[in-house]
Amino acid sequence: MGAGRLYAAVATGGFRRYATYRAATAAGVFTNTVFGLILVYTYRALWDEKPHLGGYDQAQAVTYVWLGQAFLSTLAIGGGGVEDELMERIRTGDVAIDLYRPADLQLWWLAADLGRAFFQLLGRGLVPFVFGALCFPVYLPADAGTWVAFLAAVLLAMLVGFGIRYLVALSAFWLLDGAGVAQMAWLLGFFCSGMLLPLNVFPGALGDVVRVLPWSSLLQAPADVLLGHADPLPTYLFQAAWAVALLGAGRLVQSAATRRVVVQGG
Repeated sequence: MGAGRLYAAVATGGFRRYATYRAATAAGVFTNTVFGLILVYTYRALWDEKPHLGGYDQAQAVTYVWLGQAFLSTLAIGGGGVEDELMERIRTGDVAIDLYRPADLQLWWLAADLGRAFFQLLGRGLVPFVFGALCFPVYLPADAGTWVAFLAAVLLAMLVGFGIRYLVALSAFWLLDGAGVAQMAWLLGFFCSGMLLPLNVFPGALGDVVRVLPWSSLLQAPADVLLGHADPLPTYLFQAAWAVALLGAGRLVQSAATRRVVVQGG
């Protein structure tokens, strides 16, 4: 089996694996929809007081809410990606088996995470988004080109998200238990991705800083492409630069870790 076919099979396996958890998916759809409703009414009240806050009208702000609910699990902004399993395998020492596979460790887990992400986008993200579009006035582009550009930004967001979480997982080589680092990354992810509020509304220097951090590639960048607030090409270049930087950093940390594997129990 060629390398491309191998990683495609891993991605397909990741998709099928999460597709088997139907009850969990249904519960996740319900949860995302409920939290989306809470945020929609909160945003609508805020935009009633401050119309065009952050450059969005109220319909765009509502669309942003449902995009956030669609991406929460897709990009594992609050956890739930393959990093949890990888950290556990590092802790128990099972990662040694992974290192003996005739496959690259980083690419293996990237493929698995992409399979997971695509399932979560379709299985858990699409239904709340469609529900929101049917129940509230939202902004939806009429041209297919914008949707294609948006999906390309989502794919790059998946790469950036994995790059962040892979570095978090590799910390377990030295800490043995990476739960603390993971929780800190989740908090940063919620705040700096725009999951709580669009980064456009952050004032002054704070807004300038959060817009250049990698987390802005996860939600804010694809949302701005869909809502017509960003040109696709500069957005892609920004996301791709962070993807290359994070995956490259992951490669360096992985190399250092596998030269000196330290796991609990030996």
